[in-house]
Amino acid sequence: MSRIYEALRRMELERRSPDGTALEQSPPVEFLQSVVPQPVDLRAVPSLDVHVTAASRLVALNDPQGLGAEKFRALATRLENMRNQRELKTLLVTSSVAHEGKTLIAVNLAVTFAQHSGAKVLLVEGDLHNPVLASLIGIQDFQGISQWWSARDAEISKYIYRFGHIPLWLLPAGRSFDQPSNILQSARFAEALLGLIGTFDWIIVDSAPLLPFVDANLWSRLLDGMLLVVREGVAPVKALKKGLEAIDNLNLVGVVLNDATDSEHPHYQYKYSDLPKQEKAQA
Repeated sequence: MSRIYEALRRMELERRSPDGTALEQSPPVEFLQSVVPQPVDLRAVPSLDVHVTAASRLVALNDPQGLGAEKFRALATRLENMRNQRELKTLLVTSSVAHEGKTLIAVNLAVTFAQHSGAKVLLVEGDLHNPVLASLIGIQDFQGISQWWSARDAEISKYIYRFGHIPLWLLPAGRSFDQPSNILQSARFAEALLGLIGTFDWIIVDSAPLLPFVDANLWSRLLDGMLLVVREGVAPVKALKKGLEAIDNLNLVGVVLNDATDSEHPHYQYKYSDLPKQEKAQA
């Protein structure tokens, strides 16, 4: 949880030094010593009646014995092993531009964690510009982060839903929101996220693409690692480089290559590769 504590620290320092005083020269932040994650009460959370069609490509649900589901199990295992070596509990799933399959990857990965590790998983619809995750799993018009933000005094648990009968929960985006940065940069959201981190074993966030929005950068300040989805023939190399350069503190843990032409299985083409060790050390 070091990243979110650091985000709260930065917010408080910025509040205390409106004249632009360098953060490292500011006095210690005493309030952080009293910020303790309060687990979210999930007992009253409603269950979703999930309707997933075969066309959705949610292979972790529709075809658990198929090659695609096996690939996601391999990815989940890699990530589980990785967090034995480093802090990795919250994961951002993003792409350089739209239409690269990041939402599909995020949902399949979250389902895989819940089904095969028994972990308590929270899937967050973090793209408030264009929320499509909820419709992908067959639910419509559910309130979420946008409504929680507008309510001001509401508990975040009011907007969390149980995903069927597996240990998977969903925090939808709700309605689209014009300025998600107001939410993502707020101490209120950081503190709410801190409570969620204390409740779940994994938090998977499906973010907006790196370009043209700032959202992925703001999410990356709060989360432990980033999984980048790259779709062959969709992501321009120039856009990919520009998007990664826009991240303040790049903490890339892996890349998913989607629709790769060198796959032996064109109906579900998927490849995962770890970053080189030297790149991980620099992240």
